Amino acid sequence: MPALPTSETEYRSLIALLIVSAFIVAGGIHYQTPMLAAIAAEFQADAAMTGWIPTLSFAGMMLGIGLFVPLGDRIDKRTLVLCQIVVLLFAQALMAAAPSIWVLAAGSLATGICSSLLQSLIGITAEIAHPNQRGHALGTQLTAMFSGILFARIGGGLIATHIGWRYSYVLSTGMLLLIIPVLWARLPSTVPTSQASYRYLLWSMFRLWRVHGDVRRASAIQFMFGICYGGFWAVAAPMLAALHRVGPTAAGFIGIPGSAGILIARRSGRWMDRAGVQPVVLAGICSMMAAWVAMGFGVLSIAGVVIGAMLLDIGLRTALVANQTLVNTAVPDSRARANTLFGLHVWCGNAVGAFLTSWAFAHFGWLAVCGVAMTAIVIALLMHLDVLPVGND
Repeated sequence: MPALPTSETEYRSLIALLIVSAFIVAGGIHYQTPMLAAIAAEFQADAAMTGWIPTLSFAGMMLGIGLFVPLGDRIDKRTLVLCQIVVLLFAQALMAAAPSIWVLAAGSLATGICSSLLQSLIGITAEIAHPNQRGHALGTQLTAMFSGILFARIGGGLIATHIGWRYSYVLSTGMLLLIIPVLWARLPSTVPTSQASYRYLLWSMFRLWRVHGDVRRASAIQFMFGICYGGFWAVAAPMLAALHRVGPTAAGFIGIPGSAGILIARRSGRWMDRAGVQPVVLAGICSMMAAWVAMGFGVLSIAGVVIGAMLLDIGLRTALVANQTLVNTAVPDSRARANTLFGLHVWCGNAVGAFLTSWAFAHFGWLAVCGVAMTAIVIALLMHLDVLPVGND
């Protein structure tokens, strides 16, 4: 099996492979974003029913992180990545051929579970990076993930309009078929840091949560960010269709300003390396708050949605890079379990946000969605300022 890189050339080659892999995998649960209105039309489903597709994909990611990522401390992360990506291939093929919205939702759940391999890729990146460059390295890795999300949103919208939404998943399946043999040949083995049983690994995460206050704070804040972010993208396409008569292509293009965080992810990592977590996360919270103020004007003009989507992504990515770096630095001997705790909060937030905003939009409209998100980000600010203490040891 391939070993960890021993030279700068090998290191750069591995980072490139991890970047491409993250790009392809990250898109799997985001092709749906601009296509939800088209999917609803084909299956004659309302917004609440269609909302189960993103809700289950986010919930699946959370489930996969909780069940599989902790194993990265006990077994070779290579094994985890290869097993999950093969199942992901079949899940995407199932979504392409789904005969009903419930089969599509089941495929979305499986896709979310298997997409948790992204956390294992992050763990590999953190393991091979130099300590004083870890923020930069993780920023680069996260940039690849964000780029994959952008590609999925724009590509999903274009494909849904001109060919049919199912072909987005055909494309995803094809890209996975290309990358899997390369990963099999090049992805290095990693050294386990624990011989504990699987049951102990799961229970020990409660101790990590209890002992490490910084991990608690970072995870809780990112949960609130997830409500705001997952909530927006779960209802973006139905909202744009209902309020502004926008179709899948235009909804997909919202992904361009909605992926503005790609431009600042690596810079946030460098800022984190120099200044620490606190100022970077505070900047992310302020950007997120401004985003939902702008979103409130989305009932009047689509410009409010565009500006809000841009600020939303900048805020999320800024805080995510800082908090993800902190979590991977705080407990190096339990990195997979720390990533599990963090990832569970991120994706649980996305799932809760998707559920709450889909319900709120279906019953009360867009301003109710803005109210849900603004409440979550105010709570994040209070946590960050220790008004609601969650991070004290």
